[in-house]
Formats: sequence, C-alpha cells, structure tokens
Amino acid sequence: DEPDEPVALLQLDDARRAQIEGAIRTLLLAVGEQPDRDGLLKTPRRVARMYAELLAGYGQDLDTLLNDALFDVAYDEGELVTVAGISFSSLCEHHMLPFTGTAHVAYLPKGKVVGLSKIPRVVDMYARRLQVQERLTGQIADALMQALDPHGVMVMVEGAHSCCSLRGVKKQGVNMVTTARRGAFREQGELRDAFYRQIGR
Repeated sequence: DEPDEPVALLQLDDARRAQIEGAIRTLLLAVGEQPDRDGLLKTPRRVARMYAELLAGYGQDLDTLLNDALFDVAYDEGELVTVAGISFSSLCEHHMLPFTGTAHVAYLPKGKVVGLSKIPRVVDMYARRLQVQERLTGQIADALMQALDPHGVMVMVEGAHSCCSLRGVKKQGVNMVTTARRGAFREQGELRDAFYRQIGR
C-alpha cells in the first residue's frame, strides 16, 4: 500500500498563527466561555491548524499544482475526457460554515491531456478557500481552459450548504447545482448531452 499523502496546509508564520489564535480566544471570551479551562486551553491552536488545512488553497497556484503533467496525446477529435464524482469540501465566505459536495469535470482535448490526479487537485485548490459555489464552479472551468487550451470545458458542482441546514431556513437535504461551460460546450448541445450521460444525469 502507498502511504497516505500528507495533508496540505496553508503555511502560517508565527505572527499569522498568533493572530488566528488570538481571534479565537477573543471569540470564546465574547460568548461567555473561559478559554483557560482544560477543554478549551488548546482550542485556539487547534482552530488555527484547522484553518491552515481548510484554506490551504490560498497557498497553491495552478502552474505548480500541474507540475508539467500535460501530455501530448492523439485523442480522437470530438471525444470527451470526463472525471466524475470528485468529492470536495469548502467554506462559505458569508458565514465561514462548510459546504460539501461533488464536482464533475469534462474537457475536449486539443492535442494535450492532463494526468488524472491533477483534475481533483485543481478542484481542491479552489475549494480550499473562502468560496461561493458559483465562483468555485467558474474558477475550475477557467483554470482548465487556461492550463490545457482545450476545445472546451464543462463543470458541474453539486453542493450541500450547512449555512442553509444549520441556520436561517434550517432546511436539510437541499442541494445546489451549478454549471460552467466554456468553449465548444457553450455552442454544442450534443457535447453537453454527452457530458450529462457520462455522469449519469
């Protein structure tokens, strides 16, 4: 078995880590807690590490992420490459509550393909930031258009938002679906139909 991949973390210097820890301590005091009691003593440090993991995308860029994983391949013109069922988790920028879901990504190659593992990494890079689902969907599509120069890209993201289930309207089981179409997918309905068939929709 291959070892588990190390968890990606946003690199925080001592000053930024101290800022986060201080903010969490202030929050605990503001809600009437005692941050020096046993159960909470290490909470500011734990929360700082949690955010370093959940927001690791701020420390990543597309060129480094793809790392020369583009390959010249004579792929039949008009044939899709689809990666379906990519799980992700993100933080809503409005309440900093999580939303989770699945992304489906397809592209129409123009002589180049990308290593399979790289597309989920692109999804994670943008998901691991403060987000709204609509922007996340577009960023994934735009990044792949930039990196691969394909004939087109289509992305569908399905997300369940805890800011909807835990607060406000408090509705469980509500999924939001967003799509982004670039290039040939904007113009050719048969490509969109092929994408939906491949992801079982």
